[in-house]
Amino acid sequence: MRAWRLWCLALLMAACGVASAQRMEGDRASASGAFSAEVPVNGQGAGERAGAFARGLAQVLGKLSGNRNAASIPGVGAELRRAGDYVKRYDYRQDEGVSATGAPSFRTTLVIEFDPKEVTELAQTFGVPVWPTPRPKPVLWLAIDDGSGPRLVSLAKSNAARPVLNRATERGFRLGLPAGTAAENAAVGAIRRGDTAAIARLSARYSPPMQLIGKLARAGTGWKADWTFVDGGKVLNRWSVTEPDARRAMASGADGAADALVRRYARRTPGTAGPAGVHRVTFTGIDDADDYIRLVSRLQSITIVRRMTPVSAAPGQVVFDLDLASGLGAFRRLADGEVLAAEGEGATTTYRVR
Repeated sequence: MRAWRLWCLALLMAACGVASAQRMEGDRASASGAFSAEVPVNGQGAGERAGAFARGLAQVLGKLSGNRNAASIPGVGAELRRAGDYVKRYDYRQDEGVSATGAPSFRTTLVIEFDPKEVTELAQTFGVPVWPTPRPKPVLWLAIDDGSGPRLVSLAKSNAARPVLNRATERGFRLGLPAGTAAENAAVGAIRRGDTAAIARLSARYSPPMQLIGKLARAGTGWKADWTFVDGGKVLNRWSVTEPDARRAMASGADGAADALVRRYARRTPGTAGPAGVHRVTFTGIDDADDYIRLVSRLQSITIVRRMTPVSAAPGQVVFDLDLASGLGAFRRLADGEVLAAEGEGATTTYRVR
């Protein structure tokens, strides 16, 4: 038991050394909700903040969709570069904690709240799938064996499961823990055997009827985690991970659960971006060579424009075939501004050079 407590303490200090400070100072800035993000920063300069805004927006899109690769959807990368336009407010938090070696550590975190309306429109524009809310809170049944025998991580020992609990929050959902009754603590045998039916019966007192079942044990010089995700008695996913770091092996449980939940429950909203490909677009207001140069320069700066081919020219206008990585709706969102003004509604094919 003493070894178990020491292992939990070491894992807690390494994975979340700032947790105690945050609990004691709950009035400080913290992120909550799908449109908020926390990003560690090295300083409070404008350049550092701009990079943190981009990482924070990627984090929020990941939570909104449940898709860890949401930021790689065509067109989204360009929006990350102007992530500051989506920020509603931000604040800094200074955390004091304890490092894995026991020495004091200090970390600055930028806490960002993004504008829900703007981010939702961004998701719709580029066809980012949205995972509806409210979201389920599966029960985590995790048995950890550090060499002294498997033990269940219950609510009272939640800090031992902090890596997987935190990763679940990053993926846009939360995990619950069993209360730790005598019968539940005895369930480690069922977890080791992979007896999902026995765990489901024990979990019947909790809602919803979803269980993330995992066993984490030493494997050579590293750690191996075996996971099963069950929804309503049906196994949706099974996976195993071997990592040199116990925290990474543990966090993999939340990733597999999120992937299974997103596959089953996320819905791709009809995006306003439209299909990628070659689109013919007319530009008016071309009165001289300077206007044409401004137009070409602006088109070259729009990241979803892969290639542009002049088609025809007439007094005051020019027509291009634009090869777009996303659709005309995304092009309008990125193009409409100081240089170009959209003419018409929706995914228009006509723009005026200002």
